[in-house]
Amino acid sequence: MLKIKIYEKLLHRDVMELKIERYRMEGATIGNHVRAFSPISSGEPYLISIGDDVTISTGVRFCTHDNSAIKCIPGATDFVGPIKIGRNVFIGMNTILLGGIELGDNCIVGAGSIVTKSFREPGSIIAGNPAKIIGNAENLCMKNGAKAFNFRGMSASMKKQEIMKNSEKWIRK
Repeated sequence: MLKIKIYEKLLHRDVMELKIERYRMEGATIGNHVRAFSPISSGEPYLISIGDDVTISTGVRFCTHDNSAIKCIPGATDFVGPIKIGRNVFIGMNTILLGGIELGDNCIVGAGSIVTKSFREPGSIIAGNPAKIIGNAENLCMKNGAKAFNFRGMSASMKKQEIMKNSEKWIRK
């Protein structure tokens, strides 16, 4: 943590911004205000396009190629396809995005999903293996708005205090 603070102080930039800039230098097209808690990388980073205001959780994988062609097509080695993510998208933890897919604006991808095809409809909530539409973001927000927290600007101890004093907001399944 101290090392991160030193980099931020010296460079006057958020470490997340520095990571995003590195991915851009590798060839990925990335919009503004992207929060990536996983590497935005693949063998072909120039095939990855991400819109503004996207959040990518931990453990997310971008697979822009598939080497299985080498096993069944003489003289071929790979299948290749771009990954395009729209604006204001949330991609849940441990999701796998396969080449050739596109996610529309305002989509939510559930944790552990494997996205094998495109979902261009704005506001779709997709989840599963393979991922399929399970709802829409507008309904999710209307149904669960009263359960949402805002931790922006809070320290870890302040966040804990806020969570513990508002147990009525906790998700229960």
